[in-house]
Amino acid sequence: MKYNVYVTLFLLLSVAAQAQSPFVPLTPDYYHLVDRMEIRQGRWAEGFHSSIKPYNRQSIIRLADSVEANLRYPLSRTDYFNLGYLRDDSWEWVVAKDSASRSRPTQLSPGDSRRPFLKTFYRKKADFYSVQTPDFDLHVNPVFYYSTGTESNSSNRLFVNTRGVEVRGSIAKRLGFYSFFSDNQAVFPRYIREYGQLYGVPDMGFAPGEGFSKIYRQTGVDFLAARGYITFNILKIINFQFGHDRNFIGNGYRSLLLSDNSAPYLFLKLTTTFGRFQYTNLISELQNTTAPIRQNEPITQKFTAIHHLSMNLGNHINVGLFEAEVFGRDRFDINYLNPIIFYRYVESFRGSSDNAIIGLDFKANFRRHFLFYSQILIDEFLISELRARQGSWTNKFAVQAGLKYIDALGVPNLDLQGELNLARPYTYSHKTGQTNYAHYSQPLAHPLGANFIEGLGIARYQYKQFNGVGTFGVILYGADQPYRNYGGNILKDYDTRVRDYGNFIGQGRQTAVTYADLRLSYMFKHNVFLEGRYLYRFQDSQFTPLAYTTQLGSVALRWNLPYRNWTF
Repeated sequence: MKYNVYVTLFLLLSVAAQAQSPFVPLTPDYYHLVDRMEIRQGRWAEGFHSSIKPYNRQSIIRLADSVEANLRYPLSRTDYFNLGYLRDDSWEWVVAKDSASRSRPTQLSPGDSRRPFLKTFYRKKADFYSVQTPDFDLHVNPVFYYSTGTESNSSNRLFVNTRGVEVRGSIAKRLGFYSFFSDNQAVFPRYIREYGQLYGVPDMGFAPGEGFSKIYRQTGVDFLAARGYITFNILKIINFQFGHDRNFIGNGYRSLLLSDNSAPYLFLKLTTTFGRFQYTNLISELQNTTAPIRQNEPITQKFTAIHHLSMNLGNHINVGLFEAEVFGRDRFDINYLNPIIFYRYVESFRGSSDNAIIGLDFKANFRRHFLFYSQILIDEFLISELRARQGSWTNKFAVQAGLKYIDALGVPNLDLQGELNLARPYTYSHKTGQTNYAHYSQPLAHPLGANFIEGLGIARYQYKQFNGVGTFGVILYGADQPYRNYGGNILKDYDTRVRDYGNFIGQGRQTAVTYADLRLSYMFKHNVFLEGRYLYRFQDSQFTPLAYTTQLGSVALRWNLPYRNWTF
């Protein structure tokens, strides 16, 4: 069986399981609350390293308790609201505070609802239905999202319709589990449909960040979404997670190492935390949908093996080392199971032409207001070619630099962020779909692939249940002309490149995009949001038919589902 390695590891390691909680699903809004608390306390969180996402619920509660206990920095009303929100959302890991009135019948336990529905549902603010005993913990929530809107210069009605269920819990506080399932139909705006023509699967529908989908009403898409995993601690310092989900490495709005841009995938992750170090081993199976898809046969598989070492150098500096190997076999190559070996050596030892990638990430927090972060990824890099300054195609690298500023200009809960991303032509690409840095035809790092430079600005303001987010971007990238590979589409064989020298960012059909994305939301019940959105996007291209302006407006009701903002 192709999963015999995973199953064997599970059976061997589960014997010594220790207490462990499930993880909070990836979502920028939620994780912003957690990250700003870490900046606020002026030192790194204990129990997890925030460069590796997702975070588990128990660690988030520990961080919330630490921030509230630190009286050297005043908290606003909205800060206390957010602390209460995070505790209600993970109430099973909150330790009830001692109180002289604890014995009174009206005293509420952590997360309790004052008005349960039919005495059975919503006994806890965050959970439609929940059960908690010394040996079992269960949380069941419905998932619903409906948005409707219009797009300028189009007769299509834009909408997203999602219905599903989310289940999480733990067994004896030792084995955590999570499961999510939803049925979805959607009609996306023009720029996303065009993106799907580049990074979608031929003869299928396209939904960003999802896998298999079908065409719906000619311009729409119909797809199922499912995620699930189990997690436990092998030892006190080693966490084991196995399932089907996404992961994220970095501190920015984007990640150039590993992002949540692509569809979920099967993975096994070991996270070892010891002192100021956290070491992550991530092994995953991906789908190569650029290979011919035959009816009644599985989609061709490929694999990645990733190492990431995060080091806290004091309370204000963090450095991470990253390496990844992408390879295609009929089954997983156990040589890459070695958790501490340098993958490039294994590749050479095997005599293979696998795709090796290395990277570095850095961040620094200071003055309880600022977080500077950066990433450098190297796909191929020859010092001699770089010094020659001749635009060699082998200079394949990507760079990120960003700054977060919380409580900006002395205004409580006004948070600003600026970010720069760039990737040289042909970065992340390789000879075949078996070795490029993509899954289900979508990039594993930045959604634009390569051959781009991007500037982002994000402004957030919150007052208790009210939240406003503005995302502003300027992008320059090079699109391919027919039958010519200028290095932007990472699914293409880099041996089909247009030239060996004279390569630069934006080569090909030079395209510039500017956009402003504004969103207002109001949470009138726990994890139930009313939202309004307006997007202005202008795309200018050397190819006149691809130059156009988009304006869209939408309103939405979102219940127990993360907001995902697709802007590029």
